[in-house]
Amino acid sequence: MDTLETSKSLDKELYSRQLYVLGLPAMQRIQGAKVLLSGLQGLGAEVAKNLVLMGVGSLTLHDPHPTCWSDLAAQFLLSEQDLGRSRAEASQKLLAELNGAVQVCVYTGDITKDLLLDFQVVVLTASRLEEQLRVGTLCHEHGVCFLVADTRGLVGQLFCDFGENFTVQDPTEAEPLTANIQHISQGSPGILTLREEADTHHFHTGDWVTFSGIEGMVELNGCDPRPLHVREDGTLEIGDTTAFSCYLRGGAVTEVKRAKTVSHEPLDTALLQPRVVAQSAQKVRARCLHQSFRALHKFQQLHGRPPKPWDPVDAEMVVDLAQAMGPLKGTEGEPLEEQLDEALVRTVALSSAGGLSPMAAVLGAVAAQEVLKAISGKFMPLDQWLYFDALDCLPEDGDPFPNPEDCAPRCCRYDGQTAVFGTNFQEKLSHQHYLLVGAGAVGCELLKSFALMGLGAGDGGGVTVADMDHVELSNLSRQFLFRSQDIHRQKAEVAAEATRRLNADLQVTPLNLQLDPTTEDIFGDDFFSGVNGVAAALDTFEARDYVAARCTHFLKPLLEAGTMGTRGSASVFIPHVTENYKAPSDAASEDAPDPVCTVRYIPATTEHTVQWAKGEFDDLFCESAKTINSHPQALSSPEDLVKSQKQPLLQTMRGVLTERPQTWQDCVLWAFGHWQLRFHYGITQLLRTYPPDKVQEDGTPFWSGPKQCPQPLKFDASQDMHLLYVLAAANLYAQMHGLPGSQDQTALRGLLNLLPLPDPQNLDRIFASELELDSPSGCKQLHEDLKTWSKGPPLEPLTFEKDNDSNFHVDFVVAAASLRAQNYGIPVASHAETKRIVGRIIPAVVTTTAAVAGLVGLELYKVVGGLRSHHAFRHSYLHLAENYFSRWVPKAPDIQKFHHLKWTCWDRLEVPAGQPERTLESLLAHIQERQGLRVTMLLHGSALLYSAGWSEEKQTQRLSRRVTDLVKKVPGQRVLVLELGYEGEEDDTNFPRLHYKL
Repeated sequence: MDTLETSKSLDKELYSRQLYVLGLPAMQRIQGAKVLLSGLQGLGAEVAKNLVLMGVGSLTLHDPHPTCWSDLAAQFLLSEQDLGRSRAEASQKLLAELNGAVQVCVYTGDITKDLLLDFQVVVLTASRLEEQLRVGTLCHEHGVCFLVADTRGLVGQLFCDFGENFTVQDPTEAEPLTANIQHISQGSPGILTLREEADTHHFHTGDWVTFSGIEGMVELNGCDPRPLHVREDGTLEIGDTTAFSCYLRGGAVTEVKRAKTVSHEPLDTALLQPRVVAQSAQKVRARCLHQSFRALHKFQQLHGRPPKPWDPVDAEMVVDLAQAMGPLKGTEGEPLEEQLDEALVRTVALSSAGGLSPMAAVLGAVAAQEVLKAISGKFMPLDQWLYFDALDCLPEDGDPFPNPEDCAPRCCRYDGQTAVFGTNFQEKLSHQHYLLVGAGAVGCELLKSFALMGLGAGDGGGVTVADMDHVELSNLSRQFLFRSQDIHRQKAEVAAEATRRLNADLQVTPLNLQLDPTTEDIFGDDFFSGVNGVAAALDTFEARDYVAARCTHFLKPLLEAGTMGTRGSASVFIPHVTENYKAPSDAASEDAPDPVCTVRYIPATTEHTVQWAKGEFDDLFCESAKTINSHPQALSSPEDLVKSQKQPLLQTMRGVLTERPQTWQDCVLWAFGHWQLRFHYGITQLLRTYPPDKVQEDGTPFWSGPKQCPQPLKFDASQDMHLLYVLAAANLYAQMHGLPGSQDQTALRGLLNLLPLPDPQNLDRIFASELELDSPSGCKQLHEDLKTWSKGPPLEPLTFEKDNDSNFHVDFVVAAASLRAQNYGIPVASHAETKRIVGRIIPAVVTTTAAVAGLVGLELYKVVGGLRSHHAFRHSYLHLAENYFSRWVPKAPDIQKFHHLKWTCWDRLEVPAGQPERTLESLLAHIQERQGLRVTMLLHGSALLYSAGWSEEKQTQRLSRRVTDLVKKVPGQRVLVLELGYEGEEDDTNFPRLHYKL
């Protein structure tokens, strides 16, 4: 059994998405951890929120400083009513409400050595350097993991010290690599060849592996981990196999993850010899930002205050302080010769007085993930400094910066934001009206950011949030606007109510709808004419594609984000400035099911075995019962039955229609027979049709490449998966018949040891071939069986539930997939992986969610700020598990050409309908006069309105009609979108669409 089954105290449904990312051992360590967090400004609140939602055991808050106006721009736990109260005390109640399993308390005294020893991790945010050095030294000396996090305007800093010998139990997020084996040679070294479907590039020299399911060279099965060497031809050297038996067939090679040890320097050393996490091209900039923070600390020490917003005198003093510090040293102690970027230091100083919600979200998310790494030993920690800046949000070169008067405090909740961007910009934000599509994890974080930023909080502004889903328990671990009392309520409504509590001035309108072609009468011309932009927080490429197409149609900016575990991305698409949204090239096939014949007869991957097992569940315990219950009312003849059902289901029904069970033992007998049918007799029958030595017409073996020759299994009640299959199948069969089941595995094992093997002849009815079912006699017999069964009580169809581990649904799929994998020598999916595949679950953690929402917020500043070049904007990608952070400039839209025409994806040809309305003939003439080109084709969607290839009679018939008489309009539609073809065009030419204004 997978270890996920052993947890009794952890609420697996609540934490289901992050369990797929972190695993149970890490989650249990997190659940028992104690963390001290000092500093409850915006950044500290973000760290606290993420840790509480992730289920850390206890969180102690320390911040005696009173709440002030500038806190409210980034601290979502505070409000105007908290002004003057201790930030920690004011934040405690709301934090505790996020997760009742987490103890959240407040400490009001000084941070001493005795206090620190009670915690595994200590985090300081927005603290003085003197305090950081004092606490950091104590933590390093006593083995307490220590972090410093800070944001100054549009620049953020994170430092980690986990000690000199910190063990990382599981360095990477990826599941251990596994692949099917084609052949292993005897030799020194032995050469392992993978089957054709395996991507050998995933294995690297130095990886350690073990083996399973090998026939012949059984000495490798379950062996101690062996190192790999990848050869140029993609085969793998696995060490000496000379003394081993000769390899016959099958088996899998699986990576073994190995723990790693990291060593961190204490803060006093790391300040002078910083190891920064950055791509090589960004390391010099990161070290300059390091000096900027040191200079800001020095300024605070000298003057007792931070630099004033956009004060040129204070900024020059910060530059001088940075220059006076001298060069930094490399990791070996050698002086670095790079020059200090004075302009960068100056810009940091000028904009450093503010506190911004998006910056707090990004740095708070990364800091919280590092805390989780320190607690759990899961994923590699930062080594040791991370600097993040979004100074690209400021005006572009040549445009004026804000002035000190415009950025001065006004005792307003946006003071922290106006200190960076000014009050004029704040006024622009307040008048925006945005559409948010999706109120899930990312959507909740975006709404929080909108409320703190004041987006749509003024006259004429607002946010419309659209989502048709309901709140579920698993949402609560990463969607912080929801509470347990909100379960089963509409997400959009709950999110809107919670957002108004964050900022009563924000106008939030919930719509319990999704954006798709069925709602275009609502989200149409009138709606989008009142929207300034769209933020998309969607979890499918299909939905993203549709929303992006609507943004292109209505020329609206699109900001979108998505996550997968600890990976996340954020992107921005601006009409006429950047390229438009395009889904990844492999997205269209990402969710496409594998071919049925492959899944049923020749599985080649773990996913195939899970898909097959889920299909078994549906056919045996749901669809068969529904069909049996509906007969004979719905089907009057044997022929009707065969026509109405798929052959595999008919064959499965033959297996269900044995004698009605009366006792638990009858159910066990049925389940035991099905085990033999699926994993022994069924495979034996398949091998009669396609023997191991079968050769195809071209001379190649039938069982070669991805087609692995299966082997029948022999039932053994002592094998866990053998027993689990019978236990689950018998209980499900009992549930379907309204009989009591049993969970007594010991009694079941004893019963199975007494039962004789089923006689294959008694399973003939289950082995019914398609020919038999198509024959009059076979079809009539099945029909008669159904008539007999219909005289008894109806069966109970069982609908698969992926989140209920107590009803044997998942157990059946896990066992069936595992046994199927053993038949074909395919790597077996774990319990957790099976649930993820069968439930199409997207692994998720709140840290990644918060980070990408913060990145979207930064791009929103630029969009609202006004016209900019594409160089001002940034696409972003991060992978928190591997400390990878990348931001890059999006492409400008491609310019397409045809004769004298030039256009981009954002351009369109606009033609008014006129009074009286144009005929098709006058429209074509108008286009030819305007474009100088002859139209050969006109389309509305898939409907062909005109073709130059039509007969003269048909053209005459069409050309005299009004355009609107030829198309089907949506009520309220003000624009018809038509596609054009011109004389002489090439096949790959995509002309601008024609917008026919009604």
